[in-house]
Amino acid sequence: MKSEVQDQADIRVIRLSGKITIGAGDVKLRELIRDALESGRTKILLDLAKVSAMDSSGIGEMVAAYTTVRKRDGQLKLLNLSPKINDILQVTQLITVFDVFDDSEEAMASFA
Repeated sequence: MKSEVQDQADIRVIRLSGKITIGAGDVKLRELIRDALESGRTKILLDLAKVSAMDSSGIGEMVAAYTTVRKRDGQLKLLNLSPKINDILQVTQLITVFDVFDDSEEAMASFA
């Protein structure tokens, strides 16, 4: 998995590409979230437009990231879900946990 990190105002935008799977993507995601929080960034937007696959480890890591961010009074939101990732979140009913956006401006404006 590859990532691109960009800070826009007080929001950390993390653009992911590739696979969020056991052993590589899940660890990388954990590190990215930890780095954001250690930098004082508690408003995090994950752009998943170029994520091609996610396994149960990836899903688990996303839930863990959400929980970690919430414990620090932060917000973690998702942007540009592919149909495949959207289906996974629908089946697992996690779509109701995350704030999900298709429009980056709308997503950015949603942070309080």
